[in-house]
Amino acid sequence: VAKEVFGVTLNESRDPDRPPERYTARYYLKFNFLEQAFDRLSEAGFRMAACSSTGTCAFAPEQGGPADDKIWTSYTEYVFCRD
Repeated sequence: VAKEVFGVTLNESRDPDRPPERYTARYYLKFNFLEQAFDRLSEAGFRMAACSSTGTCAFAPEQGGPADDKIWTSYTEYVFCRD
């Protein structure tokens, strides 16, 4: 289904030296913006059914850790379905 929706913008692996007989479960899109992927999904009849996001901070400010943009990690998951 992913190949049907995203076509040539879908990369099966970032590893250029992976032999063709090796399997990968990783797929990457060649888009610069997440909204481009959402547009493709919408055009293919998908709708967003749910999303979830988390964020964590690796250092407390008083620890004198790295700058704010280096200490936060986040994970966002989007669920799409096609009726």
